Amino acid sequence: MSFSIATSGLNAVSQQLGAISNNIANSGTVGFKSGRAEFAALYAQSQPLGVGVTGVTQSITRGGNIVSSSSALDLAISGNGFFVVRDTSGTTSYTRAGYFGTDKDGNLVNNLGMQMQGYPVDDKGNLLVGTVTGLSIKSGSIPAKATENIGFTANLDANAKVPSANNPFSPTDEMSYNNTYTTQIFDSLGREHSLTQYFVKTSDNNWDVHYYMDGKPAITPSSIAIEFDKNGTLKTPIGAQTLDIPVDGANSLKIDLNYAGSTQYGSDFSVSRNQGDGYASGERTGQQVDEKGNIYATFSNGERMLQGQLILANFANPNGLQSQDGTTWAQTGSSGAPLIGAPGSGLLGAIKSSALEESNVDLTSELVGLMTAQRNYQANTKVISTNDQMMNALMQAV
Repeated sequence: MSFSIATSGLNAVSQQLGAISNNIANSGTVGFKSGRAEFAALYAQSQPLGVGVTGVTQSITRGGNIVSSSSALDLAISGNGFFVVRDTSGTTSYTRAGYFGTDKDGNLVNNLGMQMQGYPVDDKGNLLVGTVTGLSIKSGSIPAKATENIGFTANLDANAKVPSANNPFSPTDEMSYNNTYTTQIFDSLGREHSLTQYFVKTSDNNWDVHYYMDGKPAITPSSIAIEFDKNGTLKTPIGAQTLDIPVDGANSLKIDLNYAGSTQYGSDFSVSRNQGDGYASGERTGQQVDEKGNIYATFSNGERMLQGQLILANFANPNGLQSQDGTTWAQTGSSGAPLIGAPGSGLLGAIKSSALEESNVDLTSELVGLMTAQRNYQANTKVISTNDQMMNALMQAV
C-alpha cells in the first residue's frame, strides 16, 4: 500500500512541477495568468490511498503590472474585464493580452490572428452601440471638408471707446475698429482661407462685426450687430448667423457662425473658443485609442476619424472560465454569461493605450514552490526506497 501511496505522491508532485515550470517559462508572456496544482487527499472510506491533483487552476482575477509600449495598438485594461476576440471560425474568446495590430485588410487582430470585437460606426461616423462585430481601421485618405460651422466665444472690452465719427470703418485704418480676429476656414477643394472679423463698438453694449475673407468684403451679410445686456451677457444675436461667401472655382461657403457664450466685461479683448469644422484632405498616418476604447484613424491634416469602440466583457465568476492557451479563455456554465459593455462603464476597467499587462507570475514564489516540490518529490522517493529495503529484509528473513 505504501508503494502506491508514494507513487501517487510522485505523480502529484510531477504535475505540480509541470505547473510551476509553465509559470516560470511564461513569466514574460503578456496577459499570462499563473496556474497552481491543487491537491486533494484520496480515501476509500477511512483507508488512505494517497494524493491526487484535482486540477490546475489559473489566477485569472489577479492582474499583472502595466508597462508602457511603443505601439499605439498595444492595449492594457486598468481594472476588470477582458478583451473580446473572435477567430476565423467564429469562436469567441476572452483575453487580457493586448497585443493588437492590423492585418492586410485593416482588421484589428491580436497576435493569434483573432479579430477584436466592438461597436462599429456607420457611413457618417456615428457609433452603432448595441451592434457587436469585428473592428477595422480604414486605410487611404479622407477628402477635404468645407467649413460649415464656427463656434466663436470672446469677451469684448466694456471699457472700449467708440471710434471717432471721423474714422468710418476701414480694415486698413486701425483707428476705425476696436479689435480684430482671424479664423482659418476651408473651401470644398480643401484650400485654406482667412476669415477676419473686425469688432467696432457703436454705443454702450452695442457692437458691429464686419467680415472679410482673404482681405476682401465678399461676404453676405457684410456685417452684423451684437448687443449685450447690462450684465455683460450676449443678448443678440440668438443662434448662429449664416455667412454666404462666394469662392472662385469652388462651391460657395455657407458658414453658421455662433457667438454663444460671448460676453462684454471690463477686461481686455480675448477669445476663448474659435472652432471650425472644415479641413483639407489628408492621408492616414496612424491610429489612436482613448481610455473609453474609442478607436480613431489619424490623418496628416490633423484630423482623426472614429472607427469604432472596442468592448470589454466581465463574468460573475471569472475563475470559472476555461483556459485555452494561458492567455485566452472560453465561457463556461461555471463562469456565467459575459456582461458586455464599453470600457469605463459599470465595473469595467479603462483602456491604457501604448501599454501592455505583464504576466502575473511571481518568480520568487515560484522558485520557493519549486524547491518545496523538489523536497516533496525526494521525500516520496525515500518512502519507496525505505519500503523496498523493508520488503527485501522481509524476503531474506523468510
